[in-house]
Amino acid sequence: MNRDVFDATKEFAAKLFELVDLPLYDQSSRLVTSDVACSMSLEHWSATLQLMQSALLPSAVTVHRAQFEALLRSIWILYAANDQQIDKLVSDLNLETDQTAKNLPQVADMLTALEKNGPAQAFEALTRFKDNSWKALNSYAHAGIHPIRRHAEGYPIPLIESITKNANGLAVVAVMQASVLSGAQPLQREILDLASKYPECMPPPL
Repeated sequence: MNRDVFDATKEFAAKLFELVDLPLYDQSSRLVTSDVACSMSLEHWSATLQLMQSALLPSAVTVHRAQFEALLRSIWILYAANDQQIDKLVSDLNLETDQTAKNLPQVADMLTALEKNGPAQAFEALTRFKDNSWKALNSYAHAGIHPIRRHAEGYPIPLIESITKNANGLAVVAVMQASVLSGAQPLQREILDLASKYPECMPPPL
């Protein structure tokens, strides 16, 4: 496989995190909770890349799915969640709050809410990812035909590279979200400029 994808990703990731090592704009429950979900998404990104490089593709794709969901949750919390939904997420964890939180919107509902209330660029990027990848990601998460056949027959290099690039693309959106949470929106231009310098490890542009 062309190792340049992983080499470029490693260099890109280091520079990406340098841009957004910033405190939150405020300590409101909405921003803090959104930041936690955003941080989870970036952690899942790191885990996805490590699993890919260890040739553990089914596990990598399952975590990649979680990367997307955590990012979507972060953006939904910031722009579309109501105060009652925020309260559910900041409550102490116990059996009662765990049951209550099960009623929070899932992927389709969060995207619908973001279409109305969120930034268009983030909504379009997340929707494009879901339209192109969601069925396959669910297959991997639930041991469907995708992982069964790939695990039996082997993993094509283009598939490995595509997943890596998609994970990097979600990371760009996550770091742009982090810049918003810090109140440093002008950093988004720098983030996009940085990504444009690493086309070999980025998904195709919108």
